[in-house]
Amino acid sequence: MFAFDSPRPRRKPSLTPMIDVVFLLLVFFMLASRFGMDTQVPLNVAGQGQSPYSGPPRLVDILPDSLRLNGQVVAVADLPSALADLMEAPSDTIVLRARDEAQLQRLVDVMQHLQRAGFTGLVLVE
Repeated sequence: MFAFDSPRPRRKPSLTPMIDVVFLLLVFFMLASRFGMDTQVPLNVAGQGQSPYSGPPRLVDILPDSLRLNGQVVAVADLPSALADLMEAPSDTIVLRARDEAQLQRLVDVMQHLQRAGFTGLVLVE
C-alpha cells in the first residue's frame, strides 16, 4: 500500500500585515483631516487704506484684567454701548491697543465682541 505523510496542521494567517495597513490608514486620515476651523479676524493696520480719523477719541486699551475706553475702566459687555455714544457710524475708526502684556486671545476676544456688535473699523496699534 501507499504510505501517506501525516497531515500537517494548517498555518494560521499572520495578522501583522493587516495591522500595519490599518495603522498606516489611521495615520493618513489623522494627517489629512482638519480638527478645528480656522477663523479669520479682519484687521486694519494703522495708516493703510483707512478713512481719516474724525470725531472724538475712541482708544480702547486692552489690559490683562480690564478694558479702558479713553482712560476710563469699562466692562466688556458695556463697551459697545459706550463706543456707540462716541461714533457717528459703525464703520468709524476704533483704535485698539494691547497693554501690560495682555494675551493675544484677550485681544481677539474683544475684537470679536466688537464685530458681533456691528463695529467694522477696528485698527490695532502698538
